[in-house]
Amino acid sequence: MEIVVLLKQVPATESNIGIGDDGVSAKTDNVKWIISPYDEFAVEEAIRIKEKQGGSVTILSAGAEKAADAIRTALAMGADKGVLITDPAIQSCDGLGIAKILAGALKSMSYDLIIAGQRAVDDDNYLVGTAVAEFLNIPSISFVVKQEIADKKIRCQRTVEGGTVTVESPLPILFTTQRGLNEPRYASMQGIMKAKKKPIDKKSLKDIGMADAGKPLTKIIRLTFPPQRKAGQIIDGESAQAKAAALVKALHEQAKVI
Repeated sequence: MEIVVLLKQVPATESNIGIGDDGVSAKTDNVKWIISPYDEFAVEEAIRIKEKQGGSVTILSAGAEKAADAIRTALAMGADKGVLITDPAIQSCDGLGIAKILAGALKSMSYDLIIAGQRAVDDDNYLVGTAVAEFLNIPSISFVVKQEIADKKIRCQRTVEGGTVTVESPLPILFTTQRGLNEPRYASMQGIMKAKKKPIDKKSLKDIGMADAGKPLTKIIRLTFPPQRKAGQIIDGESAQAKAAALVKALHEQAKVI
């Protein structure tokens, strides 16, 4: 079983990220970078499938040079090798552009199964995994919480509003992860040491025949912070009735909602 995991490196959720001086980019100085949590589910599920079915797990990412650190973390968890597509033009790509690049790289790779996070927690566009499957002309199943592989077929339970549905498809296929699929393991010290010797193949867009892929279809016009909330008001009164009367008065005269 040849498994490829699509992985993105993102800022940790507790990071304090500001807006750049240009007004359209984020300040990432002193930011802690991690594997996107839904991609971490993908890495864990891929390793579990390999442990049961045999084969290998390849981590594929497109991004800056520092994304190699996230790939190395996945290798420490138990993945076998990594491929990093890194090129200055990637920094300007939108989600569709990244999907085209990943699909372009996958066309020269061997795979039976591709696993991706349902979304990256930095831009939340839910696009890349499904778009990769479309560009490769293979089936995709999203929001998977359970899967079983047998006889070159996969049966997945995926979440829908109000419950789950079971979907079956022949391999190869791409599926995206949902919370509840698994509990990602921590990398052991032995795994961390082994990961230092595992290969990460770095390629440029030219290397995968996509030198002109970094042309986004979308453009960021402006980044702004959400408006600050006004401080709350405490309603005083000698009794519940007095407080209720004061509240109604404030809603009518100040908030003007009644």
